[in-house]
Amino acid sequence: MLLIPRRAVPAERPRPRVVAARARHRFRTWRGERPFWAGFFTLVAGLPILYWPYANLELGGIPLALATTSGAGALIIGVLLISLGLTLWYHPHLRVFSGIAALLLTLISFPVANLGGLFLGLISGLVGGSLACSWAPVATEPQSAPADCASTAVPAGESPRGS
Repeated sequence: MLLIPRRAVPAERPRPRVVAARARHRFRTWRGERPFWAGFFTLVAGLPILYWPYANLELGGIPLALATTSGAGALIIGVLLISLGLTLWYHPHLRVFSGIAALLLTLISFPVANLGGLFLGLISGLVGGSLACSWAPVATEPQSAPADCASTAVPAGESPRGS
């Protein structure tokens, strides 16, 4: 009797298209259960607000500095907007708080952080905060009329007021 190790039979691997389709379906499901676009716009609003005060630009060989005395304010507002965007994605039950906070921070960024990140962060933050405040979760069960409220259809030719 010879002891020969058996080769493991490789399991059939799913095709890349099937894996991609499953991942896309899971992402769509995840995206539909939360205020995805509100979080996206809010997160994107923080990036220009963070970037412009600390950017070193040159225009025709002349250094252009947009740094203000309130660079720390731009840093705080940008980081808070990014964290509020992530909060909208991962804690959708806090959508109203996050939306109102994003709107307030975005409005405060206008005078504090170089016109709200040269209007890029301002507009994106206003859109994201508004979407967050208006988003409502999808109802899982269809709402039915209560049993005690029977249909009050009015026969043809009669007035609904009884006159």
